[in-house]
Amino acid sequence: MNLFKNLFTNPELRKRFLFTLGLLVIYRLGIHVSVPGVNAQALTESLQQQGGGLFDVIDLFSGGALKKFSVFALGITPYITASIVFQLMTAVVPSLEQLQKKEGEAGREKINQWTRYATVLLAFIQGFGIAALAQSQGLDVVANPGLSFRLLTAFTLATGTIFIMWLGEQITDRGIGNGISLLIFSGIVAGLPEGVYTLSTMFGKSLTNAPDVPPAGVFLLLLASMIVVLLVVVMVENAFRRIPIHYARRTDSASIASQKSSYLPLKLNTSGVMPVIFAQSVIFFPATIASFTKWEWLARLSAYINPSIHFWIYTPIFIAIVIFFAFFYTSIVFNPDETAENMKRSGGYIPGIRPGQETSIYMDSVLSKLTFAGAIYLGIISLVPLLILNNINGLNFYYGGTSLLIIVGVAMDLVSQLESYNVMRQYDGFVTRGRVPGRSSGSNP
Repeated sequence: MNLFKNLFTNPELRKRFLFTLGLLVIYRLGIHVSVPGVNAQALTESLQQQGGGLFDVIDLFSGGALKKFSVFALGITPYITASIVFQLMTAVVPSLEQLQKKEGEAGREKINQWTRYATVLLAFIQGFGIAALAQSQGLDVVANPGLSFRLLTAFTLATGTIFIMWLGEQITDRGIGNGISLLIFSGIVAGLPEGVYTLSTMFGKSLTNAPDVPPAGVFLLLLASMIVVLLVVVMVENAFRRIPIHYARRTDSASIASQKSSYLPLKLNTSGVMPVIFAQSVIFFPATIASFTKWEWLARLSAYINPSIHFWIYTPIFIAIVIFFAFFYTSIVFNPDETAENMKRSGGYIPGIRPGQETSIYMDSVLSKLTFAGAIYLGIISLVPLLILNNINGLNFYYGGTSLLIIVGVAMDLVSQLESYNVMRQYDGFVTRGRVPGRSSGSNP
């Protein structure tokens, strides 16, 4: 309770919180601004008949914008795709790697600028494809089809994506938490009331033995699996491997030899929820392109990685992508070589491990094991509720483990940042007002 009380007693924290809340409200209001010239209801009904499962999941991550054919219908997906491309290129293109490492903040800002340009291009291409898809549904959906409609829709959707990208960056810089994650989080949470209502309605029908819904025990099993997922996510996200660190003996001012000890905490899931978000974007991409085009081979490929059609083909592909992005994202946020070098310069060492290269190899080995375990955890948590949903006819409640993982992960990260702001405030107060006990203001040191 004290943590949330500080939201209103800490001026800096209150300002950041209200700023974040205001931008999220603007984002949610923009969901209800429709693209001109499109009958959103007729488009939704048509797409639901063709493949409602995939359409529902994509709409879930856009916060309901796709069903309304809003100016935000593309969501933040083009930005995530562009970020994945440039992060992969940074790892394989030496010039980009040097730009990121050697030029520091200026180099990273330049790469971020190129990512924004790529986002604009991808958003326009996807917007043009969605416009073509809407136009192909008939005059009931688009009253005035043609090239001008496709260009106008593509421009409108690309502008909406650029605005969402700007909102996410502003939240990250001037608000609380990761802006992109919070936008996805808000979209999923906004759809929870409708999902809970759907589930409760079906559960009520199951109590009356209605033929078109599963038995009541199925809903209890689903609820139990979601509770287990929540508990596991909370425990694993707080799990650390502590690597002990000792510092060389030094002589203090009282000529007493002392040795400081500490530890390096390595999270079991260092990469957080980003591998799952990246994996979903990669898996949705072929299906999205297939829906825009008439390429039969791409349509067949997207069907093979559709969990509602080929779950046991989708499962190993999804887990493999999650493992890849878990290792990739961890390599970005934690560098064993740099950490070992900084530790060596400060006189620190791991007991039994020689400082320098051997320390780096040891930390890399430990981190690899943790990352692999964390990636398997991410894959299982994302798939268990989906496995239950996929084998139950008539259950159209599509909130699986991925959504729960994102909700819990982002919420815990937000709470962690609030705690860090609270600690910073207490430390600043100690430095500003505190005095060493036993000394008067006029005493000599």
